[in-house]
Amino acid sequence: MLEIAYYDAKIETFCSADENAVLGLLAQRHGFDLESQQKRAWKHQIKLLQTSLTGVDGHIYFEFSIPRMGKRADVVIIVGGTVFVIEFKVGSSTHDRASIDQVHDYALDLKNFHKGSHERPIVPVLIATNAATNECASIKFDDDQVAEPVLASVNELVNLINQMSTLSQTETISPNVWSQSGYHPTPTIVEAAQALYRDHDVSEISRSDAGAQNLSHTSDYIAKIIEDSKRRGRKSICFVTGVPGAQEKH
Repeated sequence: MLEIAYYDAKIETFCSADENAVLGLLAQRHGFDLESQQKRAWKHQIKLLQTSLTGVDGHIYFEFSIPRMGKRADVVIIVGGTVFVIEFKVGSSTHDRASIDQVHDYALDLKNFHKGSHERPIVPVLIATNAATNECASIKFDDDQVAEPVLASVNELVNLINQMSTLSQTETISPNVWSQSGYHPTPTIVEAAQALYRDHDVSEISRSDAGAQNLSHTSDYIAKIIEDSKRRGRKSICFVTGVPGAQEKH
């Protein structure tokens, strides 16, 4: 069974926990050979967050599973009615574009595919652990209640949390209910898909930007496998790779 998070606790409990005990739980639930680089990163994050979050009332998750993406956010913090999605660049003094896009994607996926997050303000935060403190770091929301990624140092985290306490009027989140709410696309996404093909024949779905010829080759080959499996009385598994809309290049 997929672990929703490798570690979660009230922030107060986390801040008073033994650093090595938290690290041990992360390593245990990771379930794979642990690289020393990952171990050092976790240890650094634990130490920084235990110091910076002391006195904050909320809930913390390490390695929280992001629906649909098959990835995990470094840290998710629930304070009041707000969800903070945090990614760390340990040892870096800069915030690179790929990491900014990554934390923003995590926030958007929670908003659109995690039921408990549909109606909640979500703040993606990218923390470069060696970055200079930016006292002017502020939260700016888009129309979907997902904030623009905030580029920060760990020292600014509590300031961002305090900003949200004055901005947000949403009901306090129950961490257990929120984390267990599961995968559920927003109605707008489902409605958009339904509207797109409401007046179309199902066969038209095979037409896409990937190119009719390319898709035809793929579907014909899969059809041959199906017929061969029926004839031989065996089971087959087909894996079709590629980004939707991508064309094979030679």
